[in-house]
Amino acid sequence: MAVLALSSVAAFSAEVAVLQNGFIMPLDHRETRGEFTRLYMDGGTQNYVDIRRDQIVRFEEMPEPPKLPKLDPVRTASLEDIVISASNRYGIDPDLVLSLIRAESAYDPSAVSPKGAQGLMQLMPQTATYLGVENPMDVADNVEGGTRYLRELLTLYHEDIIKALAAYNAGPQRIEEFHGVPPYPETINYITRIVRDLNHRKLARAHLDSHPAGQVEKERSRKPSAPTLTSHLRGFADRQSPDSESAPIPLRR
Repeated sequence: MAVLALSSVAAFSAEVAVLQNGFIMPLDHRETRGEFTRLYMDGGTQNYVDIRRDQIVRFEEMPEPPKLPKLDPVRTASLEDIVISASNRYGIDPDLVLSLIRAESAYDPSAVSPKGAQGLMQLMPQTATYLGVENPMDVADNVEGGTRYLRELLTLYHEDIIKALAAYNAGPQRIEEFHGVPPYPETINYITRIVRDLNHRKLARAHLDSHPAGQVEKERSRKPSAPTLTSHLRGFADRQSPDSESAPIPLRR
């Protein structure tokens, strides 16, 4: 897109842009550049997307982040129990959340990326603030916030797991820019690893359920509302390089 002369600069405040196509994009600040508006995703000047002004319906102040619900005392519970609790609240398959956590942090609650993403689900500070997460390094708080964010993305993309995972990795603005999954090798690798790990979990649980000892697992409070692995997810993983599962994913933020 052509870079036009800067005509106005908005106040630096958290907003959302409501677009003609129904997308809602959070932004830190914005600039009007001729027929385009440049939406900055953070306080810097490098992470932005240019949108035609006639494609923007309006800007709204970002709503006050809701208080996270008081959780049962699960600080000493296993990670899987914490994930199941959060997943049931937001109607997501717990196995999908566990697979995402593995790709994001390799289950390390103290993980911090070079760009500042924190904890099991690698929440950026701005995202954590928006989600009302007071301590991103706390296991339960991090999983609660990250699972809620994943639910928002699934809702935004009409339960399309592939687009939601791509947005979690690369940002919703890149989905808008490329009209789907961005052609970044890291993002493709990221989605592939999660899909394959989810596949393995489903196969393992199916084997467990077929064994008498699996009855114990069935009695646990696992109530995934999201659909189980579908053919388009399997197809996505099958199309990728088999080498993509062998190397760890770098923390990308």
